[in-house]
Amino acid sequence: MKKRVRWSKKVTQQSNALDLEEGVFTWEDPKRIAISLKRSALASTRRKGTPLRSAMSMLNFYINRAGTNLVPERKRVLTKAKRELRALFGKRR
Repeated sequence: MKKRVRWSKKVTQQSNALDLEEGVFTWEDPKRIAISLKRSALASTRRKGTPLRSAMSMLNFYINRAGTNLVPERKRVLTKAKRELRALFGKRR
């Protein structure tokens, strides 16, 4: 039987817009996740929107696609990373 490859997993591993660090969404430190996403977004020449929008889109994509399988603690870390990302770009909610 052939193993299924999920399209959402492929997107997070081989994003066309951002070159993500390996395992970025598994890290425990929200600030580290945000810094990595910011670095990737600023370095990208293939993104269509602003660096903040691209980084936030990738983070939201991961949360929404993996959301049903994320343990609550993991989701909390990723949600905190969203706040850290906004702060790094100087945006308030």
